[in-house]
Amino acid sequence: MFEGFIEERREARGGVHLFVRRSDNAGQGLPPLLLLHGYPQTSAMWRDVAPVLARSFEVICPDLRGYGRSDKPGTDLPGQDPEHRLYSKREMALDMVELMAGLGHRRFNLAGHDRGGRVSHRLALDHADRVKKVCLLDIGPTREMYARTDKGFAKAYWHWFFLIQNYPTPEKMIAADPDHYWLSKCIEMAGADHPFAPEALAEYLAFHRDPAAIHALCEDYRASYGIDCRHDDEDGGRKLSMPLRVLWGDRGIIDRRFGALAIWRERAAQVEGRGFDGTHYFVEEHPAAVADDLAAFFLAP
Repeated sequence: MFEGFIEERREARGGVHLFVRRSDNAGQGLPPLLLLHGYPQTSAMWRDVAPVLARSFEVICPDLRGYGRSDKPGTDLPGQDPEHRLYSKREMALDMVELMAGLGHRRFNLAGHDRGGRVSHRLALDHADRVKKVCLLDIGPTREMYARTDKGFAKAYWHWFFLIQNYPTPEKMIAADPDHYWLSKCIEMAGADHPFAPEALAEYLAFHRDPAAIHALCEDYRASYGIDCRHDDEDGGRKLSMPLRVLWGDRGIIDRRFGALAIWRERAAQVEGRGFDGTHYFVEEHPAAVADDLAAFFLAP
């Protein structure tokens, strides 16, 4: 995977090191593009997208804190972070600001899928001067999705409500058979099929067997249920100011349940977007089309 990319661990902030895949074209004057993955995956989800984008961008694909080969702060002392601040999207966004600064990029383009989209949303709100354009893939705003939960959403996204339960209940249940949990959750969301390449799937499953990763991922969701929604409330109606593109899978639930463009127009001043004939994992189902869409958006004046 990621032919022509550098793989390394880099310090982001506060001693937290992130595993990063980045294109080997730094210093060529190409615009920087940060790609953030979703749950329960890693930067490997961009394996067929990033090399195409590297023709036009300096592409940076990190594993989020808690995921993959990145550090998992706080997992050695479970229960000592009652507000789950270490996995708030504000903290995770700061990781990315510092990571990009360390690579020499004060301003950059940004795209995030699933949990990476939630980090991207917070990053673009808190650090608007850093983000030129942002693309959010197959999500709605966290606060609004919780507030507008209905039976259909609760059934399809059951893991949202399972993972937020108090430590250590979900951790112990997942750890009993982590492969079964990962496969059942993801294949269900992929419509009883899956688009995951063997090498990517092997990476996803291997990291998800780590008890520290299981706990970190639960903390990510607990943070979204609590402190992330509070941060949304404290925004006081503040909207994203930069151009926002929203992409979704037509066979997923984001547009059908929430109206993808309509719900993002409540949180952003400039919104455009489209659906793909795919599931929640349409990035891995249609990588060439996604790469073309992202390139057109970020390269447009």
